[in-house]
Amino acid sequence: MMRINALTIAGTDPSGGAGIQADLKTFSALGAYGTSVITALVAQNTRGVQSVYRIEPDFVAAQLDSVLSDVRIDSVKIGMLAESDIVEAVAERLSRAAIPWVVLDTVMLAKSGDALLSPQAVATLRQRLLPQVSLITPNLPEAAALLDTHHACDEAEMKQQGRALLELGCAAVLIKGGHLSDAESPDWLFTRDGEQRFTAPRIATRNTHGTGCTLSSALAALRPRHGDWGSTIAAAKTWLQGALEQADTLQVGNGIGPVHHFYRWW
Repeated sequence: MMRINALTIAGTDPSGGAGIQADLKTFSALGAYGTSVITALVAQNTRGVQSVYRIEPDFVAAQLDSVLSDVRIDSVKIGMLAESDIVEAVAERLSRAAIPWVVLDTVMLAKSGDALLSPQAVATLRQRLLPQVSLITPNLPEAAALLDTHHACDEAEMKQQGRALLELGCAAVLIKGGHLSDAESPDWLFTRDGEQRFTAPRIATRNTHGTGCTLSSALAALRPRHGDWGSTIAAAKTWLQGALEQADTLQVGNGIGPVHHFYRWW
């Protein structure tokens, strides 16, 4: 089996369900060796975000230099970046690194609704980082923010926005339809070569904390072993479906609990 070294660039979650902690769990569950660069220390739990301490951009850059100067990185997942200066630091370092696959989870809001990206940083993300990445994974509110437009209300609008995001310069877009009210949750992949629809039944659980982080890190972990994004997404969604189906077997917190990253083993 190919040995994969994956890097997550994100904020923390002390309760373990999202952010760096969820990314490293996902990497391990899917057979990738996880490395990490922390962009923010987040005081949060299953009930919400209490406080955010942004890491200085120079120190984010120093962490990136440490990892990239020593470890072969096969894929990257980027999550919470918090501020424009951190976006700039990450974009500058990645522009000098020859990393085959970079997945950008355009994290803007926590599941609780708390802001995780400043409004000023959205423009910097759009201009500096999107053209460098292999895939972005916005949900519908994030897609609307990136395009400075309204939230898609149906699948037709969702597809229009996915195509518009592709025109911003990233190599591929996976726009997630979890915010639609359909019985199934449709996702659409847009690449220069075409479009592909993915769907899965909604799981009757409130424990969905960290789902976006987990999906994007699964994509980063699996992409080096797959021939294209379509097969990568199918494999990641199958695994995540199991993690959601088993989420209620965990007993973590009193709010929106995490998915079960290690459901295949315990």
